Amino acid sequence: MADRMTKQQRHLCMSHIRSKDTKPEVAVRKGLFAAGFRYRLNVSALPGTPDIVLKKYHTVIFVNGCFWHGHGGCRHFVLPQTNRQFWQDKIERNIRRDAAVKTRLEALGWKVIVLWECELNTVARRAETLPALTARILENAREYEQEQAARRALRKERRKEKEGKETRRRCLEEEVGRRYHVPGRIVRASMDSDDDILSQ
Repeated sequence: MADRMTKQQRHLCMSHIRSKDTKPEVAVRKGLFAAGFRYRLNVSALPGTPDIVLKKYHTVIFVNGCFWHGHGGCRHFVLPQTNRQFWQDKIERNIRRDAAVKTRLEALGWKVIVLWECELNTVARRAETLPALTARILENAREYEQEQAARRALRKERRKEKEGKETRRRCLEEEVGRRYHVPGRIVRASMDSDDDILSQ
């Protein structure tokens, strides 16, 4: 179907679309606040400047427009007929950028949630999406705590292993010193040299 707008009209229309404080974003914020969550907005220190950051739950939320972020299979994602190749290239770049941002955030330990405009554009949709969102945030927090607990346990195990090695080393130094009447500093120097050779 031919685009009913001229290039100038299409440009003007697209330029008026908000990138922040969109209706879907505001709906999510209100829903989270009503559920007792507190958050920060548009944190530029994080990759991609997430729309909503819940530090306590180690979760970030992006509220994506279906057109601008290329929501595949969504009826809201329809490329304009005017300057079609330009828009296709632009949306594909956005999709690649979104994927890269998600990877970077996850590498930093953040849980990433992406909500789509079409999931929030009616009262009925919001009634489904927002409760599921709050449940997912709480689940993210539990997963993060489990991951942190596992890391702490691993660090503790490594410390114990290191302390055990140090204890055995001291005992061996004392035994060699007593048995062969070798000064402790010489025993330690010899053992350090052996450790260096074994580590190569």
